[in-house]
Amino acid sequence: MSVARSYSIAQAKDQLARLVREAETGKPVELTRRGKPVAVVVSFADYARMQGRVPSLWERLSDFRETEGLEDLENVFGDVRDTSAGRDVEVD
Repeated sequence: MSVARSYSIAQAKDQLARLVREAETGKPVELTRRGKPVAVVVSFADYARMQGRVPSLWERLSDFRETEGLEDLENVFGDVRDTSAGRDVEVD
């Protein structure tokens, strides 16, 4: 994981919301003090992966649906399925 940008702690104080958004998109942000790196801001997903916690399939699916605007996916195909009882069949 390469660091996208580097900011001093003073700059980070003024632009915290922007730095967090940048980290959320998968671009780690390096924080420096007197020109030396002291910390890195990463997304929670990246942090969890580094900690060895892998999100469940349901969490990943929910995240995908949210980021792609598919929260209401059930209603997309709601009227496609035939809900009738079916037909009578004789088996010999």
